[in-house]
Amino acid sequence: MTTQEKAYNDYVKGLKYKEIAKKHGVSVNTVKSWQRRYGWKREKGAHKKTGAPFFNTNAVGAGAPPGNQNAVTHGLFAKYLPEETRELVEAFEQKAPIDILWENICLKYAAIVRAQQIMFVQDKEDLTKVLKRTRNGDSSYEEEYELQFAWDKQAEFLKAQSRAMGTLNNMIKQYDEMCRQGLADEEQRLRIAKLKAEVAAMQDTENESVVIVDDVPDEG
Repeated sequence: MTTQEKAYNDYVKGLKYKEIAKKHGVSVNTVKSWQRRYGWKREKGAHKKTGAPFFNTNAVGAGAPPGNQNAVTHGLFAKYLPEETRELVEAFEQKAPIDILWENICLKYAAIVRAQQIMFVQDKEDLTKVLKRTRNGDSSYEEEYELQFAWDKQAEFLKAQSRAMGTLNNMIKQYDEMCRQGLADEEQRLRIAKLKAEVAAMQDTENESVVIVDDVPDEG
């Protein structure tokens, strides 16, 4: 029996969202998402149904909501997708949209932090020499290098970082909007508040590290 099926059985028995979420190790919003997506109802005797529950994602027939295409979809998954990919798709179906967005925010933030080390420029003398190609002749051997100067590397880093931070901030704004719509529980609101503080601190540190060097002699 899947987690959704177990959660459904508890739902029709009258357990609250918070109780179901705690019991099955998912967020409250995930349970609410299942309830909306599969049309769970606490009808009298609903938990005594025989056969597949009406939210079942593996079959279309008795008990399935009208127009349900999950069996067709999963049949296509089974036919065309590798097993690992199919498992990921099925795992995503169990997540609330706000939790999927949070995971993507974390991935983007981790990539930004990691870039600080990968794209670090030591100083203005930081020069990188990269071998691009070699040529072998009958009596000669040539090597062609690309020189990456500190100012070029720094400029590329700033452009890439700016784009990444823009994407991250847009994702955070989308998360905030979902919070305002009542789609987040207390834990989800607290974690985005913590991340926003960390991002703000990182941006302040970056601003402090920017040094403008004016070594042009004064002609006056």
